[in-house]
Amino acid sequence: MKVIKFGGSSLASSQQLQKVLSIVEADQQRKYVIVSAPGKRFDGDTKVTDLLIQYARQTIHHQDTQAVVASIIDRYAEIGHGFNVPETQLTPIFETIRNLPKQTYADNTYLMATFKAHGERLNAQLVAAVFQRSGLNARYLDPKEAGMVVTDVPDDAQIIKSSYDQLAKWADSEQILVIPGFFAYNRNGQICTFSRGGSDITGAIVARGVHAERYENFTDVDAIYAVNPNLVAKPAAINEMTFTEMRELSYAGFSVFHDEALIPAIEGNITVNVKNTNHPEAPGTLIKSTREPNPHYPVTGIASSSSFCSLYLRKYLLNKEVGLGRKILTILENHHISYEHMPSGIDDLTIIFDEHQLTPELEKTLVAEISAAINPDEIYFTHDYSILMLVGENMRNRVGIMSRAATALANDDIKLIMVNQGASEISIMFGVHDNDANQAVIALYKEFFN
Repeated sequence: MKVIKFGGSSLASSQQLQKVLSIVEADQQRKYVIVSAPGKRFDGDTKVTDLLIQYARQTIHHQDTQAVVASIIDRYAEIGHGFNVPETQLTPIFETIRNLPKQTYADNTYLMATFKAHGERLNAQLVAAVFQRSGLNARYLDPKEAGMVVTDVPDDAQIIKSSYDQLAKWADSEQILVIPGFFAYNRNGQICTFSRGGSDITGAIVARGVHAERYENFTDVDAIYAVNPNLVAKPAAINEMTFTEMRELSYAGFSVFHDEALIPAIEGNITVNVKNTNHPEAPGTLIKSTREPNPHYPVTGIASSSSFCSLYLRKYLLNKEVGLGRKILTILENHHISYEHMPSGIDDLTIIFDEHQLTPELEKTLVAEISAAINPDEIYFTHDYSILMLVGENMRNRVGIMSRAATALANDDIKLIMVNQGASEISIMFGVHDNDANQAVIALYKEFFN
């Protein structure tokens, strides 16, 4: 039995949904269908989720919403009319869109979460109607009915473990269950959304809950590639990779999965298969607990991300000052800030952050509080910072990977500002300046894949 998830590009139009229908019909094991909101149909188009965000903002600011409501309704109408779904089934969807501002919300964060979630919620209802219209024994299953309960965080909810026991009751369903991704309900019955990649998270949660044999994640690419295809023409496809490799690469910018999205599948030891809706016959990429290493390619993938910044501080005899680290970490904890890495020397220390946590005002506050606590000789933030990840299970068994990588970067005149090997020995992290990041990725790809 399989859980399958379709991304926004796979559900953007009636033509794309026809491909989805064919994929579901082709395999009787595909019993649980997780759907995203309709995505872009062409370059310059707007995702339904983005339209709903605009709708929410206009509602919050008491602006005219007539145009954006019409645009959202048109997206669902095109899909429904393409399959001759009766107006009696389409009208409730349209009315739900119009009535979103009339609901009562605890505050604007819950309003925003509810508006956004309806991209998936209404699309799942529509897809279920299309499946029924096409002769499939299908029905819509709302996350509340499925028993999915999440923590009370409107835009970054976490699944509560008891939800898996409730989902298990839906195992071995005779019907095809169409489930919206991206959201569930807190204990008060309010809608809360998952973080980035929310529909992927839903797919993994459902797969674990119903004890699926496989979780198929359909996107718009034939496979996961060893490097960003926008940087390297025709990059190597990854046939198999481990969960650990995928998480390491996602952390550094791989866009296929958000780094939290696979955790339920990892916990349930469920193999994930990334496939292409437009070429479903392609084998795609398998992600699983273990794999046989390829002796010719010690590196599985290379990724980079520019969403980092660093706090540098220097103080003579820093390494001998007892409690210095605790003082700094206490200040970060008091501001609810996590750090990514903390490489250090005898007299200096660098703390690397995901810069999305920070604001200019918060940076000034941190500098002031850390200065007062430890009296450094020098302290400042740097934002021209990218992290590159070189990842591969087979790296731990090979000598000279670091040397080859550093030489390749040096030959392209790329300055390293930080190097850190992961404790698992399957990843090496390089810090470089933002304007060197893309060239650094290309240099590493040439070294390890050409």
